[in-house]
Amino acid sequence: MKLQLFGHLFSSYTWKALIPLYANATPFEFRSVGPDQPENSAVLKRHSPFGQFPLLLEGDTAVFESTPIIDYLDVKYPGPNRWIPDGDAGLRSRFLDRFFDLHVMTNMNAPVANVLRPEGSQDAYGEERARQRLHIAYDWLEQNLGDGPWAVGDAFTLADCAAAPSLFYADWVEEIGEARPRLKAYRQRLLGHPAVSRCVEDARQFRAYFPLGAPDRD
Repeated sequence: MKLQLFGHLFSSYTWKALIPLYANATPFEFRSVGPDQPENSAVLKRHSPFGQFPLLLEGDTAVFESTPIIDYLDVKYPGPNRWIPDGDAGLRSRFLDRFFDLHVMTNMNAPVANVLRPEGSQDAYGEERARQRLHIAYDWLEQNLGDGPWAVGDAFTLADCAAAPSLFYADWVEEIGEARPRLKAYRQRLLGHPAVSRCVEDARQFRAYFPLGAPDRD
């Protein structure tokens, strides 16, 4: 059965699932979810309880949420990149995956979501707290990223799949800045990775829809 990935090309969590598919040249069909593709939305809602993407579908097997999708690919579709290495490197990649999702991606999304709230229901306190927590996450990463090119040394892993979309969009919301040279350089290396660069370019057509206004860079 051919793999199918349901998502949207501008979605950060869709990127997280696309990056390992592209990097290992895994054959799959991309199924875009949006108002113009109601049939894809219907499939998504059938398999994902909240109708959220990404969703990986292979025959009767449905996997939703980006980290489990990458777990599935690592086991079922091994390739030149090993997404969860053995031993301590694997433990570190899983920890950093959670850090990027929970402390960078989640806090990045809060100001974006706040703009989209109905008039009169905005949460200024929640947005400000999320922005502050983004800076705490940046500072921790600046101090704790290793010296290798990627999050866990020389190997491009699950952690980098999570880091790329997290840091790409987070820097749009709250700039990493010159005071964090290690983290800023890591973000640039991520954007130079062929799989990540492909995601960036494929999503460029949607930048006008970024609720906070996409900066004129990247």
